[in-house]
Amino acid sequence: MPSHNGGAALALRGVGVTYPGAAIPAVHDVDLDIAPGEFTVFLGPSGCGKSTLMRTINRLIEPTSGSITIDGTDVRALDAVTLRRGIGYVIQAVGLFPHLTIAANVGVVPELLGWDRAKIDARVDELLALVRLDPARYRARLPRELSGGEQQRAGVARALAAEPRLLLMDEPFGAVDAIVRASLQDEIRAIHQQLGTTIVFVTHDVDEALRIADRIVVMNAGTIVQNDVPMNILEHPADAVVRSLVGIDEASRRYAEVRPLLDRTSA
Repeated sequence: MPSHNGGAALALRGVGVTYPGAAIPAVHDVDLDIAPGEFTVFLGPSGCGKSTLMRTINRLIEPTSGSITIDGTDVRALDAVTLRRGIGYVIQAVGLFPHLTIAANVGVVPELLGWDRAKIDARVDELLALVRLDPARYRARLPRELSGGEQQRAGVARALAAEPRLLLMDEPFGAVDAIVRASLQDEIRAIHQQLGTTIVFVTHDVDEALRIADRIVVMNAGTIVQNDVPMNILEHPADAVVRSLVGIDEASRRYAEVRPLLDRTSA
């Protein structure tokens, strides 16, 4: 059984990002707290700053203002490579190394961290089983021998390999079809409930956000316009931007579809 090591606490204070040569900031003056073990979704249209904000957490993008702490430690106080090795990261393009087997891909970070071979092998097997890739069948396969959905499962396993307390996911299921996407959404919720890892997930898909989130952070023009549980996003959109994004005319349909998931967020 994979270990349950709890989730990290995040605090963002006055975070801003202005790209060189840009007239306006991509992200400005963001304050946000994410509780340990919370599944938080950054939601908004393309260009709203959600991916930029998420990437400041693992310093793939350096903020030009403000501070970010993980469990009270400022991320800038850590070496960037060391920081990233302690944070799981999943992207839409998966990013599996094509020349490595699935087992070798999943074991990359533990190997870099100096884990012994027996521990790595055991971790690979438990994680492949967790994401429903039978180790006996998938360990020795190359990424090209997997379907898109299977590659994403392997990508999630790799991101969890070093037992991170924080997992960042940037539009991870955007490249797969609707049926596979729904299955992957259910899988990541189940994994979250089992491990208690803090997850920050970026999407522009409202239905995806409603399906998986404990809390939704709606962004527009580089800042947060609403930060709430899904039920309140649906029933009490903060402004016209949120109302338009959610599609208030279909709110009752979405509410009925996701009510079983929303009930747990308001318990």
